[in-house]
Amino acid sequence: MINYIIVDDEPLAHELIEEFCGMLPHLNLKQHCYNAMEAMQYLSSASVDIMFLDLNMPKLKGFDFLRTLPNPPQVIVTTAYKEFALEGYELNVVDYLLKPFSFERLVQAVNKAVGTMPSVSPVAKQVPPPALQSSFFIKGDKKYHQVFTQNLLFVEAYGNYTKLHLTDSMIISHEKISHFETLLPEGQFLRVHKSFIVSLDKIQTIEGNRIKIGQHEIPIGQTYRSVISRLL
Repeated sequence: MINYIIVDDEPLAHELIEEFCGMLPHLNLKQHCYNAMEAMQYLSSASVDIMFLDLNMPKLKGFDFLRTLPNPPQVIVTTAYKEFALEGYELNVVDYLLKPFSFERLVQAVNKAVGTMPSVSPVAKQVPPPALQSSFFIKGDKKYHQVFTQNLLFVEAYGNYTKLHLTDSMIISHEKISHFETLLPEGQFLRVHKSFIVSLDKIQTIEGNRIKIGQHEIPIGQTYRSVISRLL
């Protein structure tokens, strides 16, 4: 599970974030904190993956609180004040959401946060549980799916849509294939055709201008042959 806390002095903000996150699989709310002091006390004895952080709070402002944390979690700012965005990025926040924000905008922020989480713990050097491995959320069939990159075989352009071929299913997304070219981890996925991106470790054979992955044969575009030749 990906654990998160909400740090905000407005109860309605807590309700909205909890409602949105409740629609996403593998997100687990650990604590409601209504000021920075409560969050500081909680984080002194526990750790989380994501912190939704308001800025204008009593006693201790959001960014002043963030500066006190030696090892902060991934921070998604939620505020009505756009003028502090630059300061936020100087503090390495993952994203800056202006209230009122939509569900889609929160999903984008969560995608960024999950994408920046290390795939291997720097302390234990062990393979993490699947929920902490590289993943992203994508809308398909009127709901959001969490896609783990290790389960993704290849991506296929499909008119104005994109097909994500997984080991056990297929999702049709409204995003263009160029979106996935920037989203997927570099060095693990490769665009081999204007309509195809493949997972390198799922390739079984390369023969002529065809790549075989399971029962699928993916064409190699002429302009991408030099890229493929560097693999061989």
